[in-house]
Amino acid sequence: MIDYRTDLDGVSADDLDGFFVGWPTHPDCATHLRMLENAYAVAVAVDADTGRVVGFANAISDGVLSAYIPLLEVLPEWQGQGIGTRLIEVLCEQLDDLYMVDLVCDAELEAFYEPLGFRALTGMAKRNYASQTGN
Repeated sequence: MIDYRTDLDGVSADDLDGFFVGWPTHPDCATHLRMLENAYAVAVAVDADTGRVVGFANAISDGVLSAYIPLLEVLPEWQGQGIGTRLIEVLCEQLDDLYMVDLVCDAELEAFYEPLGFRALTGMAKRNYASQTGN
């Protein structure tokens, strides 16, 4: 059974190991925890039997009109069970009063987000890969 939470009570950096699969460089667990702690809203999936964090999503926001979802991650061995879908639902429930909730994804992921109320838009992004670890 998976527990979906909107807080980080009891979550430590050690609970966040194994995420960012496929990233050439990525934040370490302590930086990952700081990212979640500093988020405007967060959704965390926890295996009720082991207490292990198996997925998360976060949002940053001005708290007035807009929010941006930078990350949704589910550990590889837990994918395909609807956890990512539920994380976005739980996260978006926290953002319901905002005018716009945006995210950026690769074209092959658009089909995942469309049933959740998102639609494809044209956008631009700037990346500083030297800062990809967050340090």
